[in-house]
Amino acid sequence: MVPERDADVIVVGAGPGGSTAAYHLARHGARVLVLEKSQFPREKVCGDGLTPRAVAALVRMGVDIDAPGWLRNHGLRIIGGGVRLELAWPELSSFPGFGLTRTRHDFDHILAQRAVAAGADLRTGHQVSGPVQDGAGRVVGVSATTEDGGPARRFHAPVTIAADGVSGRLPLALGLTKRDDRPIGVAVRRYYRSPVRHADDYLESWLELRSGKGSDRLLPGYGWIFGMGDGRVNVGLGALNSSVAFGKTNYRKLLTDWLGGTPPDWGLSDEANADGPIKGAALPMGFNRVPHYTRGVMLVGDTGGMVNPFNGEGIAYAMESGELAAEVAAQALARPTAAGAERALQHYPQLLRMRYGGYFRLGALFVKLIGYPSVMRFGTRHGLPHPALMRFSLKLMANLTDPRGGDATDRVINGLARVTPAV
Repeated sequence: MVPERDADVIVVGAGPGGSTAAYHLARHGARVLVLEKSQFPREKVCGDGLTPRAVAALVRMGVDIDAPGWLRNHGLRIIGGGVRLELAWPELSSFPGFGLTRTRHDFDHILAQRAVAAGADLRTGHQVSGPVQDGAGRVVGVSATTEDGGPARRFHAPVTIAADGVSGRLPLALGLTKRDDRPIGVAVRRYYRSPVRHADDYLESWLELRSGKGSDRLLPGYGWIFGMGDGRVNVGLGALNSSVAFGKTNYRKLLTDWLGGTPPDWGLSDEANADGPIKGAALPMGFNRVPHYTRGVMLVGDTGGMVNPFNGEGIAYAMESGELAAEVAAQALARPTAAGAERALQHYPQLLRMRYGGYFRLGALFVKLIGYPSVMRFGTRHGLPHPALMRFSLKLMANLTDPRGGDATDRVINGLARVTPAV
């Protein structure tokens, strides 16, 4: 496809999506070059909670999830409307019945190491500055600078996978901007030392946030408390752009206001227990950057806006899209002609739409609905007291169903996703 190449595929970014793509490509025998701007281990803003969907992707990469540092959880605890409800992860053939937590500080490093072990060439400290294009405008490589301040270097490959996160500098250089008609969220999080809560075997989601102890004043957004198993908890909150408070709120202050009302023995209302600053990040949802393939470049994970609008989960979709991109790229590399390879690559967006398109559209409708406070209050007050309804909601919001067979709940959710027009 190009006469001289440094690799068969260049992967820009070694986050969950990029490392997963590199791992599966290397397992297919492709020569993979991964360019990552940072050094490992590195910090990332995230809730650090992994649903069974993400656990399944980790297992497919051969990650040792029984090693020290992983904490298993049994399900989701929901708090709101005066109700405290614990919902176990569903027992399915497609996904395990447990989730995990792991800090992104070393989670990404673990995945990158799996890619290297499979044969990928990982080069950290390489900031990709833009695409290298041929005379027809097709991307045949990237230009990158290194930490030592030397001149930019060009790397060539017939296929490039953009996994450079929310910023998406590479697709932006190709004119692929974010879509304003798709949901987007913002989240802030902080670690706290909490001997009482750190080993919690449920992920905890707060649908109602109140300012200070005993206060009746509702705060915008939703919160979480995830035990990390190392003496700390990951505590954070998020808000969606369908909320009237979006973009008008000091989310860092909001977080401390909410935590000020938590029980003192949790340690979350005491600044002395904070382990690091409050950090924030955007949540690009529902395919908010398209097309997912153009001119030799495939988008995966946050770069392509693949965060679940229902629950803000991004890691599972980054890993799954990275694996899918690897499968498609491997097929393209096996084609004997450039035209055949291009046909294979152009199938990638269609596969993404088939897998997530209808479901993400449902999620976008959900985001609009809960943007109305009256709808959110009604759902919290009247939905939480009904465990059967909440078990259905858990499957829907976490996208945990068996695609074939399964129970009546699975068939309803899968049917809804199929008949809903894809985004």
